[in-house]
Amino acid sequence: MFELVELEKKIDKQLYEEKIQDLRQRLFFAQLEAKKLKIPVAILIAGVDGAGRGEIINLITEFMDTRYIKTHTFWAETEEERERPPFWRYWRALPAAGTTSLLFGGWYENTFLDLAYGRIDIDRFDRRMQRRVRFERSLFNNGTYLVKFWLHLSQEGQKKKVKKIYKEYPEEIARFRINKKNVKHYKEIIDAAARSIRITDRVEAPWVLVDAYDWRNRNLNVVETLVNLYEGAIKSHKEGVQKCITSNVNISYDYPSILDNVDLSVSINKKDYEKELEKLQLKLWGLTWQAHQKKISTIILFEGWDAAGKGGCIRRITKGIDSRLYQVIQVAAPTDEEKAHHYLWRFWRHVPRFGFVTIYDRSWYGRVLVERVENFATPEEWGRAYSEINDFEEQLTQYGKILLFKFWLHISKDEQLKRFKERESTPLKQYKITEEDWRNREKWDQYKDAVDDMVAKTSTDIAPWYIIPANDKKYARIEVLKTICDKMENHLKNF
Repeated sequence: MFELVELEKKIDKQLYEEKIQDLRQRLFFAQLEAKKLKIPVAILIAGVDGAGRGEIINLITEFMDTRYIKTHTFWAETEEERERPPFWRYWRALPAAGTTSLLFGGWYENTFLDLAYGRIDIDRFDRRMQRRVRFERSLFNNGTYLVKFWLHLSQEGQKKKVKKIYKEYPEEIARFRINKKNVKHYKEIIDAAARSIRITDRVEAPWVLVDAYDWRNRNLNVVETLVNLYEGAIKSHKEGVQKCITSNVNISYDYPSILDNVDLSVSINKKDYEKELEKLQLKLWGLTWQAHQKKISTIILFEGWDAAGKGGCIRRITKGIDSRLYQVIQVAAPTDEEKAHHYLWRFWRHVPRFGFVTIYDRSWYGRVLVERVENFATPEEWGRAYSEINDFEEQLTQYGKILLFKFWLHISKDEQLKRFKERESTPLKQYKITEEDWRNREKWDQYKDAVDDMVAKTSTDIAPWYIIPANDKKYARIEVLKTICDKMENHLKNF
């Protein structure tokens, strides 16, 4: 989930100064307009120790009119709070019409820590998260705009920040800024946060993940998100409707994509390829029969650029599985029957019985890829699809009876052009290239943005994305087979 915000993106000083002053002015006047229109806004700041949560809160209050914004912390419970239901303290912190509530940690932080430190179990945690979903939906339905920030650092990035803070500040101040116990339990806290975000990221109350390693990058992302939030809320109010404005929340500069970090130079020679391919296909044959005997199903889905080699990977997989055990589903534009149902209906139809394998050539991720880029789905529809997909995949995998593999095959734009031209010049391959492929190529950057969001919002502990370098087709096929065999083997041993 956090791959995209662990790239440690940096903003140079000149760009920061140019952007931040304009954003500051826009935010100030948008806040005043929201006050005039009586629009309540809630801003929740969460994240790891050392990510600058306090700095962001101080920045926001500096940029806005402090008469109409109030900061709320939820540290140790007071006696009067302990004598009332848990959400009493949060209800009291909600914004009145035309004002803004700035919530430090909000109704999440203590529950993150409860799970991370083993004070509650997963079932109880999930019930708490569903209560938050209902609470936030109620806020939206009653006119409050809510955005939730997770300020993120990688574990190594956090160590660097902690070291810097202890170097720059007296120890008594550093101890207040950094909870060393939380730093020590980084993984447990991140796992709890990821589970919470997966459950509670909704169009009416979106989470915005922020790479907080560089303070300029962090500040720009947060402030521009808030500008978009306020301006979107004002526009919706003037149109007489309240709209979910998730599509306007996430912003980007000329940052590297998560795909830009993929090493496309990797390759394998023909001799090693043929040796590995035979070995892995034989292994897969045995593993799929073991899974069949243990009644464990497998779902494998492929997404990726046009001409990335999805079909070639699928053929090498199916050669390693008894044909009685698998089916391949090629996903194209929905039929009239499929259009008459929920978009996930056609994928539910092909979920395999225990012990069998379904391979999807394209998948339910079309909702947040092609349907988003080509405007076949509204921003509200594809915005809420992330949580719908996460819920779908959790239902598939929660009992350990279905293994789910999600592959994105990545190639460079130059490699795609080379393959397109090869298809056009080869009679047996001409059927593979269409005008739609060329049109999609023109929207390469839009698809990259969509892939970044897809990975950030749906690569979870239960259903991670595997991004496969595919400039060398042979290398990609071996990596896919290795991934499948390794995970199946480990799962079968432990099941």
